[in-house]
Amino acid sequence: MIREMKAEDYDNIYRLWMGVKGFAMRSIDDSREGVERFLLRNPHSSVVAEEDGKIVGAILCGHDGRRGCLYHVCVSADYRRRGIGTAMVVFAMEALKREKISKVSLIAFTANDVGNAFWNKIGWTKREDLNYYDFVLNRENIVAFNR
Repeated sequence: MIREMKAEDYDNIYRLWMGVKGFAMRSIDDSREGVERFLLRNPHSSVVAEEDGKIVGAILCGHDGRRGCLYHVCVSADYRRRGIGTAMVVFAMEALKREKISKVSLIAFTANDVGNAFWNKIGWTKREDLNYYDFVLNRENIVAFNR
């Protein structure tokens, strides 16, 4: 079942994130409080997939009024290649369309072969015409990668 993400899903989503090899999480942004703040700002576009009584996929999805963005798109390894990721992306895109958003972006690590293959397969375009820049405002928001 694909449905809208709720703040009370956090513990199960966190377990999912921790089980995905190579997944990167930020100490503040991906904390319970960080995710709750994101969901308050974007209450209808984030999504989870549930099967066998547990959350097996998730997408944080939001927008700034102009462009949508997908974050932390993941499906548990045991549930991949069954259309769950695609169904979640469709759910998120439909939510963004209802909010009059016309363009959506995402970031995938270059070493994320599984993710990059997925985005190519479902028709997303890799941008070669721009550079992506970051400026860190809070150095305490530490990134950790799952091994």
